[in-house]
Amino acid sequence: MDFKFDGTVWKYGDNVDTDVIIPARYLNTTDAATLAQHCMEDIDQVFAQQVSPGDIIVGGRNFGCGSSREHAPISIKGAGVSCIIAESFARIFFRNAINIGLPILECPEAALAAQKGDRLSVDLIAGKITNHRTGETYQASPYNGMVLKIIEVGGLVPYTRNVLGINITN
Repeated sequence: MDFKFDGTVWKYGDNVDTDVIIPARYLNTTDAATLAQHCMEDIDQVFAQQVSPGDIIVGGRNFGCGSSREHAPISIKGAGVSCIIAESFARIFFRNAINIGLPILECPEAALAAQKGDRLSVDLIAGKITNHRTGETYQASPYNGMVLKIIEVGGLVPYTRNVLGINITN
């Protein structure tokens, strides 16, 4: 994994909660592909059909508030989103995203400047976000090495298996 992403922005506002990221009526599975079919359905009915691999979600303040369920970041990752940038995240959403290997960055300046359809480049190691429409570059706090390793291997469970030398296929 090179930790660099380039994608089109899907922009949302403040307090996007886990119920609109993945409505509760679809919580009878944790299958990422199934959840992805309904991702953002209650806030944006075209998202699941039009999102492309590598696209980037940009949110306002308190993105991912609400339930502590992991289904929300699983549905976003399953939809092919490369990362989420927001002014701020609900703490449990932040933790859940890292735990499943979905990169997220807090950067109020980049989130405020981005518009739907913008192209952003993200260098996760440096914490740099470049908006190609404006030409501006923004600085988010970069992750430490352990968090990068968790993201690189796909989440906390695969990371822990690697650390413990456990090889489970299934």
